[in-house]
Amino acid sequence: MDNGTKKQEMFSKMQEKKSEVKIVRKIVAIVAIVFVLAIGIVGLFGYNYVKGALKPLDPDATKAIAVEVPIGSSLSSISTLLEKKGVIKDARVFKYYAKFKNESQFQAGNYDLTQAMTFDELIESLKTGKVYRKPVFTMTIPEGLTIEQIGKVIEKKTPYTQKEFMDLVTSDTFVQQMMANYPELVTDAVLADNIRYDLEGYLYPATYSYYEEKPSLEAIVEEMIGAMNNVVKNYSDVLVEKQMSVHQLLTFASLLEEEATAQTDRETIASVFYNRIDEGMPLQTDPTVLYALGDHKDRVLYEDLEVDNAYNTYKNKGLPPGPIAGAGKTSIEATLNPSQTDYFYFLADKEGVNHFSKTYDEHLQKVEKYLRKEE
Repeated sequence: MDNGTKKQEMFSKMQEKKSEVKIVRKIVAIVAIVFVLAIGIVGLFGYNYVKGALKPLDPDATKAIAVEVPIGSSLSSISTLLEKKGVIKDARVFKYYAKFKNESQFQAGNYDLTQAMTFDELIESLKTGKVYRKPVFTMTIPEGLTIEQIGKVIEKKTPYTQKEFMDLVTSDTFVQQMMANYPELVTDAVLADNIRYDLEGYLYPATYSYYEEKPSLEAIVEEMIGAMNNVVKNYSDVLVEKQMSVHQLLTFASLLEEEATAQTDRETIASVFYNRIDEGMPLQTDPTVLYALGDHKDRVLYEDLEVDNAYNTYKNKGLPPGPIAGAGKTSIEATLNPSQTDYFYFLADKEGVNHFSKTYDEHLQKVEKYLRKEE
């Protein structure tokens, strides 16, 4: 074989090696790209999975899930329990999140948790032993508001107007539904012809928390009625003993609530009303006149006392047809546990201090002393 042929063979072999090297490099490059992509896909999948697992399973969930945490439970076992009960998506994610937050001292007990709770809310609940959720918004209904005034609070704090609220609470369908749902609270007594608003006085004054941006108006109102039901049912035995209906209780308590000032003794005012009823005297309480007028005046005039209305306790003996406002627990308890006195009259001076009298002459003297001399 001559030198030319040898050179040609060597050249061919070198070309083949170069080609093989190129192919190997391409294969390595492809494998590397596939490997990087695979890592990226796995990483992205893992990131999205963890990100999803950190969120509540169902932000709109309201159904309570009963979870019993046994004494001596570890973070791992609690995490597993929460996943098993369907409260969270992944036990490991919750476990590592709690460790990252340096939280592991949880209390045993029974919890009503929901799928709408965040990890922080779950951790706070398990730490304190009480179910904790951060509300989207809260709404306070003060004691002594009429149902129309409650409507104004609803309009200010929720997406619903006062008119929408009033349309609902005066709806025969809704009232009948509340009667069906709370038969011991909302009775046929609310359907009397001379009652202005069937559900007046049946919405419990309290601070309510909401965990969604727009709860239904029906749910908002029913929660208030349910709260009143929960309060009143604690006194069912006392009502039977006193032969007093729930409607009478809420009506009487609403009078105390409207007569109350910061320094008012509700139990003593209750005794005045009971004494008057026992003696067949009209209650003669100004708030009922204002309610009859449908007006919120600072002062009741003599001509106002003559208004011909079933709620006017100057012209009608006994309790008005129904509550004139929402009464709180203090007024409800004062109605059921009045002081024992001989008082038939009372007045509040301009400082809000109440002065009680046994006779009308004594009352007139106090009117002169505490009111007219201050004018």
